[in-house]
Amino acid sequence: MSKAWPVTLRHDEVRLRPLRVRDAKRWQQLRASNHDWLAQWEATSPMPAVEPPPTFRQSARQMLTEARAGRTMPFVVEYQGAFVGQINVSDITYGSLRGCHFGYWIDKGAAGKGVMTTAAALVTDHLLENLKLHRIEIAIRPENIPSNRLAVRLGYGFEGIRPAFLHINNAWRDHNVYVMNPGVVPGGVLANLIKSRDTKA
Repeated sequence: MSKAWPVTLRHDEVRLRPLRVRDAKRWQQLRASNHDWLAQWEATSPMPAVEPPPTFRQSARQMLTEARAGRTMPFVVEYQGAFVGQINVSDITYGSLRGCHFGYWIDKGAAGKGVMTTAAALVTDHLLENLKLHRIEIAIRPENIPSNRLAVRLGYGFEGIRPAFLHINNAWRDHNVYVMNPGVVPGGVLANLIKSRDTKA
């Protein structure tokens, strides 16, 4: 068994590495250039005057503290050596639940190339095989068709709809919930994804 964190995951031109505080400049550039692309899916505060959004450095330091405690995994997604997005695994719980959930975002220029699908497969396999988790959850807005397709393609099962689940783009939004459990995809999620791509090639 490889270590759970910090860890780097890789397949072909897709690499996941731990987030660093010094990623601030590149993160800010990406977020600024992708503002309109990402705004419709972005978490917002329902009480911005009371809970203003944290800066990148504040958020990164908090996530890294949580990562050292084993409760989260903040990954940078790289494609062809460039920072193109993030996957954040959160609320890692052991005991009788052994579960977590994760969310992600990607640069518009890297979308549609299978980058995030590969990254999510790598993370899913890591969580199942190395952390031995029993339940991985992804919550996706019904309107986000590409992300819904990503979850289904990886083998996540649709569990239901959570009404007004998260405050996104300045309103409470419904979310589709997808779940992965051990053994659902025999041989591993990434291996199955590669096989399906080879079949289509």
